[in-house]
Amino acid sequence: MTRQYEVVYIFDPALEEAAVNERLARFHGLLGGAQPTTNHWGKRTLAYSVKRKDTGYYVVDQFETEPTALPEFERAVKLEEGVLRFLVVQMEGEMPAPIPVEAAAIPAEEEDE
Repeated sequence: MTRQYEVVYIFDPALEEAAVNERLARFHGLLGGAQPTTNHWGKRTLAYSVKRKDTGYYVVDQFETEPTALPEFERAVKLEEGVLRFLVVQMEGEMPAPIPVEAAAIPAEEEDE
């Protein structure tokens, strides 16, 4: 029985996007062939320093897989030095559609009206 999961990665900001995509492809291979929905949030300031870094490159994945695939997946992510932090949560209900970056960014002038 497959379950729906969401994982948020915070990568080292020194990594290029190609290097982040390479690591994500390796992680996705451990999920049993399910192609996840990937949303790159880009570089953001961290609330507090993590491994002496003040910024991180955020990526959110939503996927469906067997629960037995998670231990190996989490082990591989923990061993990856380019990952500062990650969090895997089980989602309940239907997967929400990803919001396009252009639609999510609202200019400050429109918010005041």
